[in-house]
Amino acid sequence: MKKIFILTSMAITFVMLAFQMKEKPVFHIIGDSTVRNSNKETWGWGTPIAALFDSTRIQVENNAMAGRSTRTFLSEGRWDKVLQSLKPGDFLSMQFGHNDGSAPDTSKAGRRGVLKGTGEETKVLTWPDGHVETVHTYGWYLRKFVREAKAKGAIPIIVSMIPRNQFKEGKVLRVADNFGKWAATVAKEEGAYFIDLNQIVADQYDQMGPEKVKSFFPGDHTHTNLEGAKFNAAAVVTGIRMLKDCPLNQYLK
Repeated sequence: MKKIFILTSMAITFVMLAFQMKEKPVFHIIGDSTVRNSNKETWGWGTPIAALFDSTRIQVENNAMAGRSTRTFLSEGRWDKVLQSLKPGDFLSMQFGHNDGSAPDTSKAGRRGVLKGTGEETKVLTWPDGHVETVHTYGWYLRKFVREAKAKGAIPIIVSMIPRNQFKEGKVLRVADNFGKWAATVAKEEGAYFIDLNQIVADQYDQMGPEKVKSFFPGDHTHTNLEGAKFNAAAVVTGIRMLKDCPLNQYLK
């Protein structure tokens, strides 16, 4: 009888541990190539950031995709896949902007572009194959991601885009008047967390100076090497720590 009790207790414990492991929260990351890249010469910060979290307590999934804007991340079905996997207690960070700036149309140059701002304006496009697409503002897409993530019980975090290696009069160019402002506006209106990664990184770049910052960018002014990606990942963690009431804090190393 005692042996049966011990075996039963062990079985229950095993089942409970398996359930807890299965229900471990997931930190989902979506974005563009500055978040996830080829991981050869150029890297996105969403890859090295996993090492900054306690992997025994949370899983990090980087679902960002190079070359995508808010518009194409949605239109290609990538957002739907992420949304399907979200569960209560998960976290979702989103960083877009680098590919959203062109005027939206069906050309190679404009196929990723969105309308500026955070309003409800739309532009209807007809593609060569006849299918119709309604293009929205940058803020509209972020708002959709936030609302749908919340509906699944996940905790959304909007992240402003990392700065490019572009200096003017000794200072890094920022996006406080456009994409950064629009991202902050949506976060405030929707009750989402906001990390001003653009400002956090740009402030540090200013202190480092153009020559040191240049070493992070092996090919162009947008994509960083692994050292630069680790630098940006650490800046994201700095931003998370600044969100004192954000539950994601408890999973950092």
